[in-house]
Amino acid sequence: MIYLQLENITKKFGSFIANDNINLTVESGTIHGILGENGAGKTTLMNILSGFYQPDSGNIYLENKPVIINSPREAIKLGIGMIYQHFMLVPQLTVTENIILGTETKWRLNLQQKQQEIADLSQLYQLEIDPNAKIEYLPVGTQQRVEILKVLYRGAKLLILDEPTAVLTPQQVLSLITILRQLANTGNTIIFISHKLEEVINLCDTVTVLRRGKVVATINTQNTTSQQLAELMVGREVVLNLQKSPASLGKVLLSVETIQVADDRGVNAVKNVSFQLREGEILGIAGVDGNGQRELADAIAGLQTIKQGKIEYHPGSEENLKVGYIPEDRQKMGLVLQFNIDENLILKTFRKLPFSRRFLLQKQAIKNNAQVAMQAFDIRINSEDVKVSQLSGGNQQKVVLARELAGEPSLIIAMQPTRGLDVGATEVVHTKLLAERGRGAAIVYISTELEEVMAISDRIAVMYKGEFVDILDAQTATIEEIGLLMGGGRNVSQR
Repeated sequence: MIYLQLENITKKFGSFIANDNINLTVESGTIHGILGENGAGKTTLMNILSGFYQPDSGNIYLENKPVIINSPREAIKLGIGMIYQHFMLVPQLTVTENIILGTETKWRLNLQQKQQEIADLSQLYQLEIDPNAKIEYLPVGTQQRVEILKVLYRGAKLLILDEPTAVLTPQQVLSLITILRQLANTGNTIIFISHKLEEVINLCDTVTVLRRGKVVATINTQNTTSQQLAELMVGREVVLNLQKSPASLGKVLLSVETIQVADDRGVNAVKNVSFQLREGEILGIAGVDGNGQRELADAIAGLQTIKQGKIEYHPGSEENLKVGYIPEDRQKMGLVLQFNIDENLILKTFRKLPFSRRFLLQKQAIKNNAQVAMQAFDIRINSEDVKVSQLSGGNQQKVVLARELAGEPSLIIAMQPTRGLDVGATEVVHTKLLAERGRGAAIVYISTELEEVMAISDRIAVMYKGEFVDILDAQTATIEEIGLLMGGGRNVSQR
């Protein structure tokens, strides 16, 4: 039985066509994948389904009945629940308060009863979580569970998940896949938006590929391969396996010695971490999200004070050292969302030539800089003056990368640099980081994408509860070995 049908859906923003006569059919009780490059129209289409946008033309049918979804509230009434890549949670509220927010109309609220309901719901779907925990203190992966529980609590029958595994470890991904299959088996219908091709093939029954706002293919996942899907997405041949030359190591650029760093609550998030990083080397840091990676990255970048230990750069480099820092959260830390691309690209250099002369901004130089960066990083825009808040998540990430890799930094701290990027954009990021390594930059590469860490790194440090439990040679390390260490296990080879 067909649960959802989209017929000739078109959505324009000015002269830009985000969705161009989209036709899509989703069977009831199935998991339907949506693939596409950044800016292909995936999120716009899902925003139409969840009531944030209305189509300029076309029709939507649920269980063969025409529907008009003119608001998110209407979408929820129709049983459509959207879980966004950037979570819609209030950090200062608890798990329970976030889940029930906007659903209660009674004057008296029995919060204890609601907490028990949330606890029961979380156990039912194997999404166990503390109903009393405050969102601001939860790791990103745990916050995602809250988002899933939020739509289930509201009675959603069609769940739309936008890049749901971008913040999860391999073990958490397997758990999520089990949960989604269980939901589908019990009658829920799921739309799964992802850039991870193997995941789509392993999880989804059917996949639709979008390119530049149009449907280019709908395929049964049993009849396709990752390579075929990648080429359909990008429209060209894509190299899925990273080609990396042997490292050419220079002198030690960075020395970190037994540092301790506190988190926002004053609790030690980084404990006695020590390592050295050489020019021309990539040190990958693997670990479950929330084990001190962000605090370590902030400390190395000079954004956070260390409580103990020391961080040193090689003699004479402190004053002239150029640091590129790609933060974990592009929207909160990486960009000024109300600025356009041109302005975001010069945030670190706007006082310098050629962007400023006698305290006056040089508009032509700023515009020329942006055009070069947009071409080099394939940043796709609707118009010249578009605010970065209007860009897709992937294009926002490319703006951060373009700015932070400008000027040939000696030290690059890359925190989740490919989060939310499609295969083509990920290929660009990795190629550019390897080029930086090739010219002698020292790179700290932090990611929950374990396969990426293993592919791009020269050495891999595994972080657990704020400590480096081991530092491994990337050429000889295995997924099983790193996975064990990520969970707090010990390497049998350690002495």
